[in-house]
Amino acid sequence: MFMFLFLVVALAVVVAAVTLAVVGGGESAPLPEVASERLDDPLPEDRPVNRADVDNLRFPLAARGYRMTDVDDALGRLGAEIAERDDRIADLEAALAGSRATTAPSLDKRGEHTEDEHR
Repeated sequence: MFMFLFLVVALAVVVAAVTLAVVGGGESAPLPEVASERLDDPLPEDRPVNRADVDNLRFPLAARGYRMTDVDDALGRLGAEIAERDDRIADLEAALAGSRATTAPSLDKRGEHTEDEHR
């Protein structure tokens, strides 16, 4: 008798769970289209990556992927370091160009040093 009562209660629980799932299952409209799971890589191939490229980079959302804040923090740091590197390179190139301009010997048309440099 106890076994019969247990089966009736178990059957009632299963019927109730299925009924709730069907009735409370939401709308009958089809599911919306899912965005592509692949990254649409907007990084340039014809030039070096700059700060704006990193700022505009967005990763697709995934149910079991990276946390958006972690990715944004990493991209922010990467962008700042790229901008700092680019500024440093520009400063060094300007200093090098200025240094070359002041130390370059003047040559006449024949490739000989001018009188100014012999003094």
